[in-house]
Amino acid sequence: MTSIWRQIRTGAWLTLARLRGYTAIFLAAYVIGAVIWIALSHGLIDRNNKPLGTDFSNVYAAGTLTLGNKPEAAYDWAAEYAVEKSLFGEHNLPFYGWHYPPLFLLVAAVLALMPYGWSLAVWMGATLPAYVVAMRAIVPGPMTALVALAYPAVFVNLGHGQNGFISAALLGGALLLLERRPITAGMLIGLLAYKPQFGILIPLVLLVTGRWTVVLAACGTILAACAATLALFGSKVWVAFAASTTLTRRIVLEAGDTGWEKIQSAFSAVRMWGGSVDMAYSAQAGLAIAVAAGLVWLWRSEAAFDLKAAGLAVAALIATPYVLDYDLMMLAVAIAFYARHAFARGFRDFEISLLAFAWATPLLARPAADMTGVPLGLIAQLALFIMTLDRARRDIAVPRGNPGLAQA
Repeated sequence: MTSIWRQIRTGAWLTLARLRGYTAIFLAAYVIGAVIWIALSHGLIDRNNKPLGTDFSNVYAAGTLTLGNKPEAAYDWAAEYAVEKSLFGEHNLPFYGWHYPPLFLLVAAVLALMPYGWSLAVWMGATLPAYVVAMRAIVPGPMTALVALAYPAVFVNLGHGQNGFISAALLGGALLLLERRPITAGMLIGLLAYKPQFGILIPLVLLVTGRWTVVLAACGTILAACAATLALFGSKVWVAFAASTTLTRRIVLEAGDTGWEKIQSAFSAVRMWGGSVDMAYSAQAGLAIAVAAGLVWLWRSEAAFDLKAAGLAVAALIATPYVLDYDLMMLAVAIAFYARHAFARGFRDFEISLLAFAWATPLLARPAADMTGVPLGLIAQLALFIMTLDRARRDIAVPRGNPGLAQA
């Protein structure tokens, strides 16, 4: 036991050879699994009687309605469901609702110009490389692409046809450019507004650090995108979106229609354990305030920028009550920035093992919550955030840490 504990503490168990082997096995398993899943599907319907790309069906249906000059109908669940059923020729398919701001209808409309299968392939094929490019820009090196592609959230995101790749690319790119190209960074943050639940703490950090150029660029980007939707779709689409948010909140979040095991937040954990809606909101608010306080300290401290970037990336996830397991793609940004800092200054005790735990979590988060009620995704986020604050505190006091990742 002493030897095992030492391996976990030092991270000596994760040599470069093992890292290369584990990630290659993960990636091979994803590819083989995907090929088999598609081969066993009936047309565009998989073995579980769900569309291939599941959640992407709502994007495509919303885009179809938009091209039919009915963009506001995307927020009418009956109209959206009717289009989804017509696309796949089935009448007992699950419903996948459209909950995004009208900004994302611009993307959905372009994707709906192609047949569904091609559209899904283009969406995944265009956004996955963007994520990998961002990861390689954060941590240059021959192993980065392999580790980034094998990250379990990649497989979750591909299976759902979701937008986690572009979210990670936008956030990672914004943080990379924040110091050198603030206008471009602000534009990327503005584009991330298509997922407004992740914008709770980003504006706070920009304001407390006085990054006014970034703030203005982000606001300008959002206003330009809103103006484009008004010019193209009219005001009705925004009215429909505003009206739909109440139903979305009550059904999807508070009632757990999405599934508590899929949502990786404090809110979902409390609800999964039988807590009331008010109790869940209180827990979520308390945690968000505590994380915000830690984040403000981090960004106003003399800590290295990489730690600040890692802290913001994971805090953006913790602060929202609605974060799905495919949204853990953004956790890759935090892991990458933390790893870059540790590679440069040395790893401290338990850091390698905790980073590996965070990396593997998306593979286990949903089944762990479903079978045991343990919110593994939330635990991993909190562990990484606390470790980041502790590393910043220690680095400010003692500049150098322990030796880095064990060599092959």
